[in-house]
Amino acid sequence: MPELPDVTIYVESLERFIGGRRIDRVRVANPFVLRTVDPPISAVQGRTVTGLRRIGKRIVFVLDEDLFLVVHLMIAGRFHWRKPGTALNRKTVHAALDFEHGTLLLTEASAKKRASIHVVRGEEALGAFDRGGLEVLGAALADFEAALKRENHTLKRALTDPTLLSGIGNAYSDEILHRARLSPLKLTSRLDGEETARLLAAVQAVLTEWTDRLRTETGDRFPEKVTAFRPEMAVHGRFGEPCPDCGTAVQRIAYAENEANYCPRCQTEGRLLADRSLSRLLKDDWPRTIEEQEERKRAGSGGSA
Repeated sequence: MPELPDVTIYVESLERFIGGRRIDRVRVANPFVLRTVDPPISAVQGRTVTGLRRIGKRIVFVLDEDLFLVVHLMIAGRFHWRKPGTALNRKTVHAALDFEHGTLLLTEASAKKRASIHVVRGEEALGAFDRGGLEVLGAALADFEAALKRENHTLKRALTDPTLLSGIGNAYSDEILHRARLSPLKLTSRLDGEETARLLAAVQAVLTEWTDRLRTETGDRFPEKVTAFRPEMAVHGRFGEPCPDCGTAVQRIAYAENEANYCPRCQTEGRLLADRSLSRLLKDDWPRTIEEQEERKRAGSGGSA
């Protein structure tokens, strides 16, 4: 799912490509992507894009006549900039905004169609999309601590809860917790002052560094390779690969449709976190530490030689 750094780059790029331009035509290939009917999607035709905004992970097209087009890309939704009048492939393209100088496509490469488009009128209606999470860049420590500890959750869940903190998802939460040297399963109620300050510093550093990295990578082009899996990441999507800081194999725990990736030496004092499905299956055979896991691997390797 595009998160704060990716959404920020989309907003900046869209501002360059379509800011001040008129939407000549709207084409909808898959009507289910539309989640509002009044105003209708046709209301944006002929309107000028006067600005772009980010609300959490949503991208807001600010139009004249007090109209807003709000897009949530969810996990697999992406934007693509193409030549004017590009044909729509209904298998992957949901909708297109046609401008005189090009076409903006909204695609979703997933069988589960979750991306959404809303059209609303007025700032009050737009405000309904704000989940209330704290904007973390530039946030004061006291405000961050208050948001983080409003409810007692694991750090992984708290970081990705849009009602607590805005713009952070599965990928960057892994990177943040690795930078902060904190377990994804540590409870927010058990964070001390030093750990909270360390976590805030990691949040701001990771999100700023990745925004700058993506901005440099994109340059004046339109971002076409938006992904949650990047080789430069420390732990996210790198299960089994060496931690860049200590060389220990990155571990993961899976739950629902998400997963947490972590380094057991850097983040959990060598302990392996219990993966619900695997640890339930293996029971007493589930290794408790990275040393125990490595010993079993060596024993298995020696026994098969």
